[in-house]
Amino acid sequence: MWVEIKKAPNLMMAEMWKELFEGEGIPTRLMPVSGLPIGQELAGYRVLVPEDKKHVIEEVLRKL
Repeated sequence: MWVEIKKAPNLMMAEMWKELFEGEGIPTRLMPVSGLPIGQELAGYRVLVPEDKKHVIEEVLRKL
């Protein structure tokens, strides 16, 4: 099961979060908030990670 860890105002910010989390070895998915197809630059995005990795993400975010 995937859980939302962050919301990003646009695709660029969502991809930056994704790169950070994947750099830590956490699989990450991006889901448009509005239901539009992925790739819409100005749409808001939900950053999702596996539920069992949520504690690792919280630790990464604490270090920022």
